[in-house]
Amino acid sequence: MLSSSSSSSSLSSSTPTPTTMTTSTSMTKTANASHRFNISGYSLSKGMGIGNYLASDTFTAGDYSWAIYFYPDGKKVQYDAPYVSLFIVLVSEGSDVRALFELKLLDQSGKGRHKVHTQFDSEPYTIRNRGSMW
Repeated sequence: MLSSSSSSSSLSSSTPTPTTMTTSTSMTKTANASHRFNISGYSLSKGMGIGNYLASDTFTAGDYSWAIYFYPDGKKVQYDAPYVSLFIVLVSEGSDVRALFELKLLDQSGKGRHKVHTQFDSEPYTIRNRGSMW
């Protein structure tokens, strides 16, 4: 706040300047999207080798390009048990993309052993740059 005063012969007076009120708004864009990655004619018993993966087509969500990577024999050798790995990957350029996501593996054997991993029960995950995966 700025104020000025002027003097007269014997009195000094000051008039307060009214306070100016300003407002601004920041809108964060949120996008919802879904992508289904079907793998037909594949059996886990065939195997591809640890570290080898199948990639989905690239899809768009929230102005970014993404893909899903499926590692039928796991991504890394250091784990003892046989397992599969499923990742969501940022394909486009970007930095600090915050995302909530859910990945599901649907058991097609009829035994109902589906697997679901959801990020919706926790804080959004920050994907730092192109090629980053979770």
